[in-house]
Amino acid sequence: MIILKTPQEIKTMAKAGQILREIIQEISQFIRPGLSTYDIEEKVNQLFKKAKVKSSFLNYHGFPSKICTSVNDQIVHGIPNKKVKIKTGDLVGIDIGIKYQGYNVDAAVTIPIEPIKPIHRKLIATTRRALEKAIQEVRPNNYLSNIGATIQETIEKAGFEVVKECSGHGIGRELHEDPTVLNFGKRNEGIILKPGMTFAIEPMAVEGKAVMKIENDGWTISTVDGGYSAHFEKTVAVTRKGCQILT
Repeated sequence: MIILKTPQEIKTMAKAGQILREIIQEISQFIRPGLSTYDIEEKVNQLFKKAKVKSSFLNYHGFPSKICTSVNDQIVHGIPNKKVKIKTGDLVGIDIGIKYQGYNVDAAVTIPIEPIKPIHRKLIATTRRALEKAIQEVRPNNYLSNIGATIQETIEKAGFEVVKECSGHGIGRELHEDPTVLNFGKRNEGIILKPGMTFAIEPMAVEGKAVMKIENDGWTISTVDGGYSAHFEKTVAVTRKGCQILT
């Protein structure tokens, strides 16, 4: 069941999104070689307290951390760890969800630790572009499937593979709501977008084969072949005029 949000609810989520954007901007500048992924979570926790928001992730179905930190071949759901040190050449995925006044918003970025390989620079740029182009599909009376089709076309045209097992999702009072927002698909099928829908779009691309495994921690999803991955995410709302980017 897709829950349509009122203009006031979307306004609240937009305020939450502004807070999350500022947190991500600050943490993007904070990350540097020598830090551990646990250090990143500690910094984010300080920013949470300053903004008076809570993590949407901590204890969600048992997830043990307040953010996800996925490095290199880790696609999503990486758990911050004191032993995982950031170094030059790394791609560091940061996925953060916050809850503000009863509503959740979600966003992710992949941060290059320069210098990085040209192929990885292209991977990041392609995944970001896939998100930007997918957002252009968000408008009333368009098909939800066109979002996934756009993501798949953009990623595959650049010579990478899209991660089909992971997807975006509806969001609001719950972190994950209907609908599921696939990262692939055929055009002009299924659900029609309506004003009041709010969801997170989050393309994920890999440089090798998009075959994944779950690590021993039970959460971290990585590529089987060790290929690097990139992940970008924004929360958006469908409005009468088109799309409002919330994060």
